[in-house]
Amino acid sequence: MMPFHFSDFQFFLPEIWVAGAVCVILLVECFDFKEKHKWIYGLTQATLLGALLLTLPLWWMEKRVVLNGMFAADKLATVAKGIIYLVTAMALVYAREYVHVRNFEKSEYYVLTLTAVLGMMVIVSGAHLLSLYLGIELLSLSLYALIAMRRDSSLALEAALKFFVIGALGSGLLLYGISMIYGVSAHLDIRSVAEFAAETSESRLMLMLGVVFIISGLAFKLGSVPFHMWVPDVYQGSPTSVTAFISSAPKVAAFGLVARFLMEAFPVLHGEWQQFLLILAISSMALGNIIAIAQTNIKRMLAYSAITHMGFFLLGVLVGTGQGNAAALFYIMAYVLMSLGAFGMVIFMSRAGVEAEKIDDFKGLNAVHPWYAFIMMVLMFSLAGVPPTVGFYAKLSVLKSIIDVDMVWLAVVAVIFALMGAYYYLRVVKTVYFDAPGKNLERFVLPPRDLRVVLSLNGLAIIGLGLFPYGLMLLCQQVFA
Repeated sequence: MMPFHFSDFQFFLPEIWVAGAVCVILLVECFDFKEKHKWIYGLTQATLLGALLLTLPLWWMEKRVVLNGMFAADKLATVAKGIIYLVTAMALVYAREYVHVRNFEKSEYYVLTLTAVLGMMVIVSGAHLLSLYLGIELLSLSLYALIAMRRDSSLALEAALKFFVIGALGSGLLLYGISMIYGVSAHLDIRSVAEFAAETSESRLMLMLGVVFIISGLAFKLGSVPFHMWVPDVYQGSPTSVTAFISSAPKVAAFGLVARFLMEAFPVLHGEWQQFLLILAISSMALGNIIAIAQTNIKRMLAYSAITHMGFFLLGVLVGTGQGNAAALFYIMAYVLMSLGAFGMVIFMSRAGVEAEKIDDFKGLNAVHPWYAFIMMVLMFSLAGVPPTVGFYAKLSVLKSIIDVDMVWLAVVAVIFALMGAYYYLRVVKTVYFDAPGKNLERFVLPPRDLRVVLSLNGLAIIGLGLFPYGLMLLCQQVFA
């Protein structure tokens, strides 16, 4: 057992801060005073800002593994946490008016969001298979409850139940794989598992069997084919504010899971798990793009788009090089920004009694609000990978990492599917710019200024990072240096 030093507190102080803030918000809920929910919203945003300020100094420190090998403080964890705080804060800005108008603005909404953030923080800092699993469960249970927050919606309750049942199956597969790894190696901390896998040849088959179960569990969490069944129903059935959160921040935590389980614990088995990821990636790109073409509900279209993007993300991971890992991290950061903006536009177009969930609800937006039509066009172009958006550079970096390891055929396949996917994104742009204004724009009321400002900054960031991507890519490369 490694000795604990008081100075080790600084490495998990952000987690303590967020957990303490959850307790404070629950105490505030016990009092009745004017505009209580505004105060709770402000406390939640202040919690995320405080966590960011506590996390940033860890970037300049050497990697440490504390809490008896359970918790890692390194550059990967620091960057991932920073993105999680930023994306969650933006999602809450998008959600504030939405949940207020629909009468489910309760302290539980903000508490569950923070507990989900805490789960993601534990995941990206996990240096032990059990701490990773505990983080997954904390995140999952919070998301189940968030989806079901709108109790007057049968779709939301159905989505929560489906997510719970399928999520439990994914967690079971993951836990079974972990138990097999422990049964073979007698270790649960990632560093010892990696050393055992590198030294043994007799137990390689059993290790690989455990890795197969772990990858299956990870694929459930990512929403990759053939473990994607929950994604469209959950995206459509959840309140749009919750969908915006689910589609963004947890994807960063999923990258942390993949990095800890595959890149750190089993790099020696890369040749084996690469083949498995190859199947998941190609099937996700194929099925996601094909089915998305037929969708008329924009939330379901974005759900199948998410499946496709997770396939592209896996292409960077399966390369197994530092450049491939950096490209995958850049891709996931770009995707969460694009996805959050897309659902932010859905919230922007929604109002009391109207859910802008159909693509036709965006008809003629340019005739009424040309600036936000432009933002929608930028988001769709970026998801399609059109220059000069960040989506183009993200796809280019993944393709370059594939070509660098002489998998040109795979790059060609990825380009073909990317071209196929451009159709349904451009269809939305055509609806926004060339169709006559629809009924949804009659008596349209602009949402609050903070939402409009953040949405505009979201769109401009996609263009800015597309024109000047090298700073963010350098950051990603330093994570895996």
